[in-house]
Amino acid sequence: MAKKNLKVCLGVSAILFIILAIITITLIFTVFKPKDPNIVVHIAPYNFLSPDIAPNITLPLVITMGNPNYGSFKFNNGFSYIHYHETIVGIVPIGSHLVPPRSQLNVSTNANFMVGKLIENPLFLAELPGMKFTMVSKAELPGKVIILKFIKVKSMVYNSCDISVNMTSNNVESNCQSKLKMFT
Repeated sequence: MAKKNLKVCLGVSAILFIILAIITITLIFTVFKPKDPNIVVHIAPYNFLSPDIAPNITLPLVITMGNPNYGSFKFNNGFSYIHYHETIVGIVPIGSHLVPPRSQLNVSTNANFMVGKLIENPLFLAELPGMKFTMVSKAELPGKVIILKFIKVKSMVYNSCDISVNMTSNNVESNCQSKLKMFT
């Protein structure tokens, strides 16, 4: 009788373990599957045709980081580099923050543009008659994804933004693509 009860207990325990494993794996590949963040850069308008433009200018900007995941993302200090045809013409420092799960965070910072390097590029003079030019901003933000407040996984967010500047309307638009990569 004791052996029969032990076999029944072990059988029920094994079935419960298998059901729990299936539920856990299903959740990992559906609900907890990492999704790429949504990043939008809002740059303040600037009068690029001003006669007293300095060789270096600082533009305030706001970076909106949307986290669609069920885990939070804590990233360390980083930088975004603004390129104009493979020449770095700007640096944007990004301070350390925690982006809560399924929410957005606005990060205020400044873009430090080296106008001299931009003007020195021969392609800039070719684009000047159209009064429009484009740049690319690239950033890597190292950090950790935190799930259920105790599971921490090293991660990296890669971000690339196409920045379009219209000098006649002082309008600056950005279109960003982001990718989350988790390391084991």
